[in-house]
Amino acid sequence: MDNPVKDKNYDMISSLYHLAQGSEMCKQYAKDAEQEGDNDAAQLFNELQRNYTEYGDKIAKVLKERL
Repeated sequence: MDNPVKDKNYDMISSLYHLAQGSEMCKQYAKDAEQEGDNDAAQLFNELQRNYTEYGDKIAKVLKERL
């Protein structure tokens, strides 16, 4: 799908939003996996959640410098 708004700052804000959403979902998925006793899946979702958070922090830092 083509983005109707051609703006790098908008793209970063959108990416930050989606990373935050993904981070929250991974927290829930990890919790669900833990409740089912699937430690491997829980560990994977926790790792993914940390990556989402790390990249979100990087984007937020760049945005703070720009805006």
